[in-house]
Amino acid sequence: MIYEDYTIFTPGPVKMSDEILSIGAKQTPYFRNQLFSNIVLESEQLLLEFVNAPKNSRVIFLTASGTAGMESVVMNILNQQNNALIVNGGGFGQRFVDICKSYDITHSELNPKNLDLSDIDNIDGSSYDTFIVNAHETSIGKLYNLDNIGTFCKKYNLLNIVDAISMFITDPLDMQRHNIDIAIISSQKGLALPPGLTMVILNPKAINKINTIKNHYFNFLNYLEDGKRGQTPYTPAVSIILQLFYRLKQIQKDGGINFTINQAKQIATYFRENIQNLPLAPYTQYMPNAMTALTPTDNKKAIDIVNILENRYKTIVCPNGGKLKNKIFRVSHMGDMNIEYIDILIKKLQKLYKFF
Repeated sequence: MIYEDYTIFTPGPVKMSDEILSIGAKQTPYFRNQLFSNIVLESEQLLLEFVNAPKNSRVIFLTASGTAGMESVVMNILNQQNNALIVNGGGFGQRFVDICKSYDITHSELNPKNLDLSDIDNIDGSSYDTFIVNAHETSIGKLYNLDNIGTFCKKYNLLNIVDAISMFITDPLDMQRHNIDIAIISSQKGLALPPGLTMVILNPKAINKINTIKNHYFNFLNYLEDGKRGQTPYTPAVSIILQLFYRLKQIQKDGGINFTINQAKQIATYFRENIQNLPLAPYTQYMPNAMTALTPTDNKKAIDIVNILENRYKTIVCPNGGKLKNKIFRVSHMGDMNIEYIDILIKKLQKLYKFF
């Protein structure tokens, strides 16, 4: 099996627990029945609880990647009459820009550079009706300030669309506190499930803005109607939904979302403290609990570090592409992580630099 005996520190897919793996190894059951509907309905309620969604919010379950969730929101919620302000601070911000261009959505780009948007109140938002942000810009490991963004959106009555794919359950995400109207999450990040399931969480304001669109598979109105009985219009990722249900119940049993956030924070803090003697620096000061983006400070190339870890030490961290290929590599703290597991990477980084 490819990479079976490797240690994995990539920000999606992430390391999965044995319990989650065992569920995925079982025969996929039939799903057009009340038993599966009950699982979907309870999963929806747990997701809404974990993000503190307003009353009458709903979850749409898409058998698709996170990018499909991003595109489906744009096609179902926005149209040519909207004017969106899009945070473009990296590869995933650019992806939202590209999606809006594909649908001829009027938009402007906000490039925060080295800031986390704590200063967003300096911007005049009166000409916009929509705000779009990848809350954790995973390409560079930067977490934006959702409190200030939420205040900004409330001030100008903007629809607040948040890609929370790589921060859900590792960093605070509160739809009411942060004035979020739409949150997009995905299975292969903090939830530590296989890729292939994306969930779009809509509050009542967002539900009221759904357009009648000429699209069959991604039509939100169909998903909302079938979702009332715990079903989807088309065959869902049945096994991943069963894994999701187990994972959500596990989080609930462990003490809720604050437990998983604190766990990720402890692991991230431990990792960062224990690599301070290495010639590596955080790429940004606005780091999430979910991940650490590192840049070499000794003129070594980031991609060389990535390749040596994989080829010599059977340890996989995440490279960057394009202009950042030689400047950044990324280390995930999501998934089935503990201190003992993160120690493996710390020791291999120390060994790598000893013989580099």
